[in-house]
Amino acid sequence: MIGRTISHYKILEKIGEGGMGVVYKALDTRLKREVAIKFLPERIANNPDARQRFLLEAQAAAALNHPNIATIYEIDEVDDLVFFAMEYIRGENLKDKLNSGRLDLTQCLSFIRQIAAGLQAAHRKQIAHRDIKSENIMLTEDGRVKVMDFGLAKSGEQGGLKESAVISGTPAYMSPELLQDAEVDYRTDIWSFGVVIYEMLSGELPFQGMYESALLYAISHEEPPSLKEFRADIPDAWNDVVAKILQKNPAQRYQDIGELLNDLEAIDRPAAAGSGAPAISDAGNTAIAVLPFRDMSPGKDQEYFCDGIAEELIDALAKLEGWRVVSRTSSFAFKGKEDDIRRIGEQLNVAHIIEGSVRKAGKRLRITAQLNSVHDGYQLWSEKYDREMEDVFEIQEEIARAIVSKLSTQLPAAPTRVLIKRHTEDLEAHTLYLKARYHLHKRSEEGLKKAIEFCEEAIRKDPTYALAYSGLADSYILQSFMGTSRPQEVLPLAKTAALKALSLDQTVAEAHTSLACIKTVYDWNWSDAESDFRQAFSHNPSYATAHHWFAINFLVPQKRFEEAFEEMRHAQSLDPVSPVIHATFGLIWYFAGDFEKAVNQYLQVLELNPDFQLANLFLGRSYEQLGLFDASLEAFRKVTPREDDQEVLGDIGRTLARAGKTEEAQVVLLKLKDLYRKKSLSPYAIYSAAALASALGEPDQAIDWLSKAFAEQSSRLIYLGVDPVFAELAGDPRFRKMLQKLNL
Repeated sequence: MIGRTISHYKILEKIGEGGMGVVYKALDTRLKREVAIKFLPERIANNPDARQRFLLEAQAAAALNHPNIATIYEIDEVDDLVFFAMEYIRGENLKDKLNSGRLDLTQCLSFIRQIAAGLQAAHRKQIAHRDIKSENIMLTEDGRVKVMDFGLAKSGEQGGLKESAVISGTPAYMSPELLQDAEVDYRTDIWSFGVVIYEMLSGELPFQGMYESALLYAISHEEPPSLKEFRADIPDAWNDVVAKILQKNPAQRYQDIGELLNDLEAIDRPAAAGSGAPAISDAGNTAIAVLPFRDMSPGKDQEYFCDGIAEELIDALAKLEGWRVVSRTSSFAFKGKEDDIRRIGEQLNVAHIIEGSVRKAGKRLRITAQLNSVHDGYQLWSEKYDREMEDVFEIQEEIARAIVSKLSTQLPAAPTRVLIKRHTEDLEAHTLYLKARYHLHKRSEEGLKKAIEFCEEAIRKDPTYALAYSGLADSYILQSFMGTSRPQEVLPLAKTAALKALSLDQTVAEAHTSLACIKTVYDWNWSDAESDFRQAFSHNPSYATAHHWFAINFLVPQKRFEEAFEEMRHAQSLDPVSPVIHATFGLIWYFAGDFEKAVNQYLQVLELNPDFQLANLFLGRSYEQLGLFDASLEAFRKVTPREDDQEVLGDIGRTLARAGKTEEAQVVLLKLKDLYRKKSLSPYAIYSAAALASALGEPDQAIDWLSKAFAEQSSRLIYLGVDPVFAELAGDPRFRKMLQKLNL
């Protein structure tokens, strides 16, 4: 089989074999990505029942799309070979991980939560796994859990599961009802999951026997040893949770994964006052999202105001200790969509969702707000406020306090301070600032111009308005990052605005983040930048952008890749559906030199967000480093149909040079030189021109272009020491001197 091409998959190596299939690593020759191919073994190919079960596995798993479930790409049949192609996962299975040593409790809780999230997604699609075991759980190299092999899954029918004629599975993980050939439902997965949890915490299986019959008897009639017998650091709460999962009677077990997730969240919180162990609560999940409020005004002209109310509630709740509040980017991804609350909660991995609406007529406001439980979709609290526009600050404070009051059992301590901080008493200045943030989030050239105008107008209304200065700083920084303005023109203005914001209010996390960003990409002042990032974390731990920029703008240039991944995992937990954050994982792999992992990450991003062109740009660069030049050029040309676009022109030229098409690459370099003479070449493109010259084997030209990039203070220069496109210059004394100039 090795070396054969089946359909468009080239078989590379055998990676596993089980009762229901043989698995190979393969190359998808169309999409240039590694995949895993699972074939029906020849020894059972002629068994109709086995063949049907294999097809059932593929059909069940292909219906699922979740970060914690291995993705199925397609199912096919070629020359009597039935197979499906799925995500190739680099890492190790949980069984092997446990064999190499005991996990600490933090690792256990992280893995358990992710497995639970994957199972919950499957159960909501009426799909049960029915063979949950540690060997079927993969741990990727970046810390993500992937549940594999829905080989025994059955589609739900009226809440039950159709039973096969022969009970199949792995005995040590099978539920009592499955052993008794009784009708089973999703609670059988919960039992097996409980066995895995016990195994993770203790290093042993809960039920054992020298013979299979003894093992089956233990499962049906005996109680497992206390976890305390294996490790003294296990809190009592773990025993409580595991005991409830492993109840022989399914009716006494957790009834769904949502209940279990709630208690898992409680385990991770400090105990109630005076207690030495984490408490368990039926409402233990402190993860929450605030959706954008709906505009119910007659003129439909209050969208900026609706967004502003939601943003301020996000900021208020994010400052509460013990809560995880999903960031604006992910919450606002559902704007204008009529999705079910439970589905949104599943995608954002939260237990509660706040939503509401605004109706404004003249100076009168009607604001409605409600708190919903993701677990069952029920409304936990709702209120309607009919007030004057001048009362908007009080309304927001009332909403925040009502939510905190309703969920007070989940807080380590009830807050005594004001939740909504009033940064200005000027209502008109506040309105202008909300309009500025509304346009800033459009991330367009015109939107940023309007954002700057509204911020400046708000400042004229109230020169002491710290948030308006912070918004101004963000707008200038984004102008530089998007290439619509040169760094030297806008970043000094951004720095001045951020410093002014902090002189007025040291607690504005956004201003600390902006200032830290400028100190990395413009000042190359790493020690001061780290201090500002840490200040941002302390004032708002839930500000995902701070963790994102800290990873990619501070840690990566210093080759602190493991720390960068950790920060990105934190950012992802706060902003779970952000394509930029998902793509940044690939960018870190790229700079760390693992281009295959980078490619796989970008392909995953593009599967979920096909129009996210930044991922295609990074994908092209990774393909180039792998020597897949045709795939690289294809990716670059998806970014823009125009080959003279500055964003990708240098990338295309560099790939042509590395592919040996020197004359075509020289033509591209001439175009870049002409644009530079006309003073219309962006700082990003100047950096790319240097990389192109290096690829053409012209180090003097490359150094000259880099000198031009330094004169422009191009933001991309901070990656000079980790960017593989300059590998040829690494030994050049002039290049090393440039790294010293960057303080790297």
